[in-house]
Amino acid sequence: MTTNFTSYIDLAQVILYVFLGFFLMLVYYLHRENKREGYPLESDRSGSITVQGFPSVPKPKTFLLADGSTVQAPRPEPHDSRPVNATPSANFPGAPLVPNGDPMTAGVGPGAYADRRDIPDTTVHGTPKLVPMRVAPGFYVDPKDPNPIGMTVVGADGEAGGVVCDVWVDQAEYLIRYYEIETGEKGKKRNVLLPATLARVVGAAKQVRVKSILGGQFASVPIQKKPDIVTRLEEEKIFGFYGAGTLYATPQRAEPLL
Repeated sequence: MTTNFTSYIDLAQVILYVFLGFFLMLVYYLHRENKREGYPLESDRSGSITVQGFPSVPKPKTFLLADGSTVQAPRPEPHDSRPVNATPSANFPGAPLVPNGDPMTAGVGPGAYADRRDIPDTTVHGTPKLVPMRVAPGFYVDPKDPNPIGMTVVGADGEAGGVVCDVWVDQAEYLIRYYEIETGEKGKKRNVLLPATLARVVGAAKQVRVKSILGGQFASVPIQKKPDIVTRLEEEKIFGFYGAGTLYATPQRAEPLL
């Protein structure tokens, strides 16, 4: 028995070519599906030029979301009409941008944020996913870990910015997402959120230490409209504020290293 079809082609060769063809089709399909969101790209040369590349954007497909609604992708994305709140530092393309006004809230550079929907993330049951423990029965800080509630929050300058008054948990993934901080002077108290990923709890010193902003800047962190709910857009603004601090918290941070 022989597997040769001709003197030049055998079964193993045919299988190899079939596999290569399947692999190329798979790469093409995955690369095309990757363009369902974010494409076509906008050109810096003209607003009338669209960039798709190869392969082109796929045909729209309808997706069923967890809340029962549907969304199509790709779809005509609303143009982000927000003006860039910064001025070029020099008169040439690609010049560094200098934020207008307060750089911590200008929404540019490391402080930029996406214009997400102003609704909270939800669990599979439709309830808010991120909530403080005061409204999340059954959630608690493990006794083996230092409890941050009551600890002093210290900024990058070593100054106190407030006191942790509650912990926000992710009810879907059982994680601490935010520390709620009571900050401000008497008569001007306000509660703000601190992303847990940007803080370090030091149990021995009873401190929550933050490097991205200074102690006096906690009072300016954007707050949410409802005390027990944070929306996607509010999360973006909160992270944008702390992100801006990595470059703009002090004038020295915006200067070159050398």
